[in-house]
Amino acid sequence: MYSRTIVIKLGTGILSAGSGKIHQERLNAIAKGIKNLANNEDTGTIIVSSGAVGLGMGKLGLAERPSQLSELRACAAIGQCCLMNAWTDAFEKVGLLPGQVLLTRQDFADNKRSQKVRETLQSLSNTGVVPIVNENDSVSDEEIKFGDNDVLSALLCSLTGAQLLVILSTARGLMTQPQAGELIPFVAEITPAIEEMAKGTTSATAVGGMSTKIEAAKIATKSGCAVFIGSGENSPDLSLILSNQAEGTFFPPTGLDLNQRKKWLAFFPKPKGIIYIDEGATLAILENGGSLLASGITKLDGSFSNSDVVSLVGPKGNTIARGVTRFDSNELQEIIGLNNLQILDKFPTRNRAEVIHRDHLAPHL
Repeated sequence: MYSRTIVIKLGTGILSAGSGKIHQERLNAIAKGIKNLANNEDTGTIIVSSGAVGLGMGKLGLAERPSQLSELRACAAIGQCCLMNAWTDAFEKVGLLPGQVLLTRQDFADNKRSQKVRETLQSLSNTGVVPIVNENDSVSDEEIKFGDNDVLSALLCSLTGAQLLVILSTARGLMTQPQAGELIPFVAEITPAIEEMAKGTTSATAVGGMSTKIEAAKIATKSGCAVFIGSGENSPDLSLILSNQAEGTFFPPTGLDLNQRKKWLAFFPKPKGIIYIDEGATLAILENGGSLLASGITKLDGSFSNSDVVSLVGPKGNTIARGVTRFDSNELQEIIGLNNLQILDKFPTRNRAEVIHRDHLAPHL
């Protein structure tokens, strides 16, 4: 088992040598760098590899990214085989074995499934196998997609407890102006002004762009993981990235110490409803780490069951936390504003009256 773990996300522009072709030399260089990290710096690596759709497009002779979801799935299915063959070839040259892991958003939305993902990745790492992760585009529905592999890589950092996320693309890093300006080497905090500097992609085969990389950086840094965004076009030295000496933009972790359960609550599941709470309940949760009681609820939005994840919205209209509710929406409508004794009288079979226990609450990040 390695003393630390990094996640490396590689964009389509880095892996592709043109429509339907793999830039094998870059893959070989990355595999060699990962081997060196394992041998010399006791560092395990998880790769998040884009490029399947673009490769499939090339094999099918498509010049532009398909708009139909079924066609995208077909491209992904074809391209994924090409992608793994290329990674296998690259890692065999340095005596390592890759393992393919295809994920969908649903694998993160359920806590048990997300923990199985973590266990699988840990098992691969323990046996010296390099996980190659990609979104399972051949089965993903539009409404449950990650959107791009930048976000997927950040969620993996949170799930696995990785110490560093490296995002390599054709961009040098975050620039003061899109396509121009100066490189910003260090971002202490991701502010609205920083987000404004990002822009979407114009690539025919890729999705996302700098804006999704900044979104990924927000998720990762708030999970206690540092982030590096830089160019992978010249086969960067991974050791220099780890020592913060490479050209690019570095984002330090914010230092939040969330356990695995609360990380899952904060980032992975899509809330099924909204519970609006008053100022007293907001202060109790944010400042005192308290549970949510029905006496602090003002209204509800949405239909949800007990054990569903819901958002908590404070009196100023901002989301303050997520949590797992012990009551469904119909039951909650009956107990809004009631105290604990009144709730236990109304539901005599229950032995606890809190709506969301503090152990099942996570601050909104």
